[in-house]
Formats: sequence, C-alpha cells, structure tokens
Amino acid sequence: MIIDFDPALLRAFVAVVDTGSFTRAAQRLNLTQSAISHQIRRLEEQVGRPLLHRTTRSLTLTEDGEDFLRSSEQIIEMLDSLTRRFKPSPVSGIVRFGVPENFMGDRLPTLLCQFARSFPAARLDVHVGPYIDLRVMVENDDLDLAVVLAGEEDSDKATILRWTQLVWVASDTFTIASGASLPLALSPIPCFHRQAGVAALDHTSIQWHVVFTSPSQHGLHAAVLSGLAITVLPESDVRPGMKVIDGQYGLPSLPQAAFTLIWSGGSKTAAAREFGKLISDMPEPPKAAPAPKSARRLA
Repeated sequence: MIIDFDPALLRAFVAVVDTGSFTRAAQRLNLTQSAISHQIRRLEEQVGRPLLHRTTRSLTLTEDGEDFLRSSEQIIEMLDSLTRRFKPSPVSGIVRFGVPENFMGDRLPTLLCQFARSFPAARLDVHVGPYIDLRVMVENDDLDLAVVLAGEEDSDKATILRWTQLVWVASDTFTIASGASLPLALSPIPCFHRQAGVAALDHTSIQWHVVFTSPSQHGLHAAVLSGLAITVLPESDVRPGMKVIDGQYGLPSLPQAAFTLIWSGGSKTAAAREFGKLISDMPEPPKAAPAPKSARRLA
C-alpha cells in the first residue's frame, strides 16, 4: 500500500529535529505545541514505527528517524523548489549584466541558476568581457549593471563586492639579462591593470616596453606562461606556472583594487534590483590554500 505523506507532517518533523523542541518547532511554524505533538503522532502512526525518543529532558532521533529525516528534507526541498519555479512572480523583464572573466569563478554560475529558478519570469542576458568594455556599455545604457575593477579613489562611487591586491607576475621560467628593458604584456588603454602598472613604473628608473597587448585575460596568461613577458594581475588570478615577482628587478609595489558593482543611469527594473541584491550579497570566495612555491609572493 502506498502512503501519501502529508507535507505539513514532514515539515513539523523537520522543525522539531532542527529546533530540538516541540515548543520551538511550534513557534517556527506558528502553531500550538499540542498541534505539533498531534502531527508527530500522526506521522509515526503512518510510518508504523517511532521516529523520536522523547523524555522530559531530551529529544533524539531513532535509527528509523535518522533515515526518515534525510528523505523528509529532500522532499521538502523539492517541494519548495517546485513552488519557486511555478508560483506567479511580480519580477519580470530582462537583466543585462556584464562580468569580467576573472570574476566568474565557481560561485557565479550557481548564483545565475539560483536567480533563474527564483524569478522564472525574468530573463538574464550576461555579457562577459574586459573591464573597460563593460564600463562603457554601462555608461551607454547597453547594460543595466556590471562588475568592474576600480581603484581606492573610485571605490566610494559604487558597491564594493570584494578587495584584491594587484601584483607583478611572471612565468616560473622567466629570465632577463641584467639591465635589459622589461617586456610587459598588458591590456589596451585604459585598462585598470595597465594604468596601475604604468603609474607605478613612472616613479622608477626601470626601462620597460610593451611586447604583447590583449584585451583577454586568457591572452595575457598565455603571454606570461610562455615566458614572453610579465604582467599585472589580481593576486587571486595567479595560476600554476606563474610566480609573483614583487620587489624583483626593482619593481615597485602595486595598489589594492576593488571589484565593484556599477549601474547604468537609466531606471532600475524590479528584476535588475533583485539581481543586483543577489550579486551584492554573494559571499566572498574561500581563501585559497597557500600557493606552491613558484606562485608565492617573493620578498
């Protein structure tokens, strides 16, 4: 015989386990304690075995209760997901969002899916590109919002998502003759990385020249990994096969920068506001494990 478990009973059971108390579970679900007790009793009658050990001082799961809890949580999550997917939503329209390659990471795709599930009537239009292109597109109202990199002097004009340290980077095998001009791989003007690196070099007597120009992070990475040139990157972008060379060859220190969220001057739609809040609340990525010796900052 198939038993159709009432979702309300499953929610009562999960609430009791989560809170560790019939009283607190009743408060969470806005019910009376006697109603919660009645629901748990009905559920155990349907299951045909006890799910909880109850004493005057403790409340613990039985072995069957532990198995039943896992299934109950999965069912509730699926029901909630189904509700989010098909319930009418006042949030609709297109969200035009710009993001640089090095901000995508593992978390952003998950966040994009989360937004799509939560607001099925809204549509995302995501543009991945260089910071300068994204900034221009926002200024021209071709994007509603975008993530760009900004210096400390500009960080108070936008929502800061997270800070990063700029560093000089070369390949593990990079060598150059003493006194020779330093070859640089940079993005086109007015890339923020380029501006920070050139501004720092202008306060030194170092000889340098641009040997490779690319608007793409992948292009710059390729130039560095080949040993052709050095470049400026956020420290979090240092890849295996690269090393941080701050302080070597007389290279000056570089400033911090902030990933910031900027908006177009046009009116914000409800969908864009909801997406902007989701981006702003996105937790910072976990701190990376210590880099291998070749990729650690050198004194």
